[in-house]
Amino acid sequence: MANYTAHADWSNLTVTVNGPISVGHGVLGCSLVLSVQAMYSSSDNVIELTPSNFNREVIQSDSLWLVEFYAPWCGHCQSLAPEWKKAATALKGVVKVGAVDADQHKSLGGQFGVRGFPTIKIFGANKNKPEEYQGGRSSQAIVDGAMNALRTLVKERMSGKSGGSSYNKQQSTGGSKKDVVELTDDNFDETVLRSDDVWMVEFFAPWCGHCKNLEPEWAAAATAVKEQTKGKVRLGAVDATVHQAVSSRYGVRGFPTIKIFRKGEEPEDYQGGRSRGDIIEKAMDLFSDNAPGPELLEILNEDILKKTCEDSQLCIIAVLPHILDTGAAGRNDYLDVMMKMADKYKKKLWGWLWTEAGAQTELEASLGIGGFGYPAMAAINARKMKFALLRGSFSETGIHEFLRELSVGRGSTATLGGGVMPKINTVEAWDGKDGQLPVEDEYDLSDVELDEDFGKDEL
Repeated sequence: MANYTAHADWSNLTVTVNGPISVGHGVLGCSLVLSVQAMYSSSDNVIELTPSNFNREVIQSDSLWLVEFYAPWCGHCQSLAPEWKKAATALKGVVKVGAVDADQHKSLGGQFGVRGFPTIKIFGANKNKPEEYQGGRSSQAIVDGAMNALRTLVKERMSGKSGGSSYNKQQSTGGSKKDVVELTDDNFDETVLRSDDVWMVEFFAPWCGHCKNLEPEWAAAATAVKEQTKGKVRLGAVDATVHQAVSSRYGVRGFPTIKIFRKGEEPEDYQGGRSRGDIIEKAMDLFSDNAPGPELLEILNEDILKKTCEDSQLCIIAVLPHILDTGAAGRNDYLDVMMKMADKYKKKLWGWLWTEAGAQTELEASLGIGGFGYPAMAAINARKMKFALLRGSFSETGIHEFLRELSVGRGSTATLGGGVMPKINTVEAWDGKDGQLPVEDEYDLSDVELDEDFGKDEL
């Protein structure tokens, strides 16, 4: 039989096999690809949406849109897919139906506050503030929800509350231009170079046609980026024909030129696309690079474990030695290692948790941790009830290798004990201090009468 290669990505549930595969006594075809990522195709009436086309297709449209934000590895998303396709076919020509792979395009999901999968949003009169779809997940329920939203939109237009797309209204009033910071020779150093924020700066010329085309995209992106990053990434613009000193300093020779500025670093040329979606995506990547690492939480109750693991593709859990074994200094060393790893992998948006040995015995049992000693670490995929154990050292190098192997699908996984999340005890938070030995009761033996032969060896 011919050779074959196989690849399994645990975190994304993708399996690719090239070459004949024997099943029992038979042989399947020459090339078999099993991938949950291809949830929608061009033959469906579901429009695939990405950062490159989202604003053109959805935001600038006068149509009502239903958009599903999904992740290929999400079981609920896989169950929804056939119903979503049926609904799209039924609504063809009436309501637009789209889908965003928010696992691949995290910036687009983040732009609209997507925190779980699948999330369905209705883009109606105000495209920049879509409504959350709260209906059922059957094709009939989806169609009913779409038609109700459509009737509401028509009534608003008839009453004069909605006069066309929100994009057109925004552009005609220049509303979002206020979020583009006007930069000059005089304020550039103070505003940009001395700022702790990340800046994307456009150098333009008023007579430049490409600059005029970029202007509404830059303005819309500025508003979205400011909101999504809480002002940690800003967009600015320099009229290079007026403020020639700063433009010459950075070698601007053509228009528009876009540069990225980080405090204390040399500016970087932006080489991406010029749509607002492309600009927003790059800005969100910059935000992730400069954002603080995720919070490291102690497992104090069931809610902490449940929320962290259900909101994340993976949750990384450490079981640290008892405080009497390490003292505060030793425990803080372990926590420092975890925080460094959390920061290193912050773009993954994983959850990070820890507990003390013996505090959550059922969790330890379900992960089979007891036999490996402490400290121990496991990575849990709560949606699939799968986990993997750290077999190497509890160090930056050992944990990095463990997580890197999982990321590329080479980790060894097992089913979580019982196929359900274990019971979690409610415990007190660690106070940051060394542990105290339990106080033993003292007994006064002065009044106890002992046999005079007590303690002698018996013959």
